[in-house]
Amino acid sequence: MRKALRIFAICNFLLLSAVSFATERFDGKWLTTLTCPAKGATEGYTWKIPSQIAAGNFRGEHGTADQPGYLLIEGPIKDDGSAKLSANGIVASRKYARGVFAHQGETYSYDIKAQFKETEGTGVKSEGLGIVGRTCTFDFVKQ
Repeated sequence: MRKALRIFAICNFLLLSAVSFATERFDGKWLTTLTCPAKGATEGYTWKIPSQIAAGNFRGEHGTADQPGYLLIEGPIKDDGSAKLSANGIVASRKYARGVFAHQGETYSYDIKAQFKETEGTGVKSEGLGIVGRTCTFDFVKQ
């Protein structure tokens, strides 16, 4: 009985260690590059966003909270590296935003479908509600 308990305890330890490693293998500092090309009268832009992954959770911020040009990207990363991140921001200028409601200071949000590897990753902005917009892309590089 003692031997069975010992084996059970060792197996649990190894299993928990493997789960912990899987969710934390992406942890560290990352640089996120957001690229939105010009489309029609809307100008393109590229932002470099310092980001962090801790305990398998992504977080990146651009700009100053509650000010035009602010963007917060957050979300968990699955063991296989896939992620559905949430982006919430404040329009910096109408010349960079699409839509009739895109005025400086207005809030916006969208999802990002991303795939991470140990030192790099890619992502694409969701179209949202089937509205065809420009395709913004994300490149993630571990620092």
